[in-house]
Amino acid sequence: MPALIHQYRLECRLPVGYTSAWAGGAEEMAVSEKDPFRIFVTHTFEDNEDYQRVFEYLESRDNFFYMAFSNPANIPGAGGPEAIKEELRNQINPAEVVIMPVALYDKNRDLIGFQMDVAQAFNKPIVAIQSFGETVTIEKKIIDRCNEMIDWNDRTIIEAIRRQARNEDTTQWETIEFTLD
Repeated sequence: MPALIHQYRLECRLPVGYTSAWAGGAEEMAVSEKDPFRIFVTHTFEDNEDYQRVFEYLESRDNFFYMAFSNPANIPGAGGPEAIKEELRNQINPAEVVIMPVALYDKNRDLIGFQMDVAQAFNKPIVAIQSFGETVTIEKKIIDRCNEMIDWNDRTIIEAIRRQARNEDTTQWETIEFTLD
C-alpha cells in the first residue's frame, strides 16, 4: 500500500509538464526512494514562472532526489478560504523544507504570508530565493522570517535544501581544469 501512495505523490504532486529525477532506471529509483528530500514550494494556486523555475533548477542537477508536496492545481472547489488554508496545511505538513520564490509574495501577500505562518507553526525551515534578476525589493519582515536567503542557482538551491532540511554539510569543491602555457 505505501508504494501506491508514493507513486501517487510522484505523479500528482509535480508541476504540470515536469517529471521527477525518479523517472530514471531501476538503480536510480532505488536510491531516490530510499530517502528523497520532501519539499514544498510556495504557490498561489495558479501558473507562475518562478514556481516552475524552482523545479527546472532542481531537475538540472544529477543525483538529487526530491518529492514535491506543493500542488497548485489542487485548489479546493468548495469551502472558500478555510478550505484553501486546510489544503495548504496538508501540502506543507509532510515537507522537510519550504522553498519560497520571493517574487510570489507580491503576487498574493496574504496567501504567501499564510504559507510562511504554517511553515513556522510546523517548524519547517523556509528558504527564500531572491527574485529572478533581483528585480524585487525584499521587505525586512520577510527576510527575518526566512532561515536562509539565496540566489537563483541550481547548486545554491540544492545546498540550501540539504542544509535546512537535514543539516547536511554542503561543502563542495569546484574542479577547474586548465593548462599552463
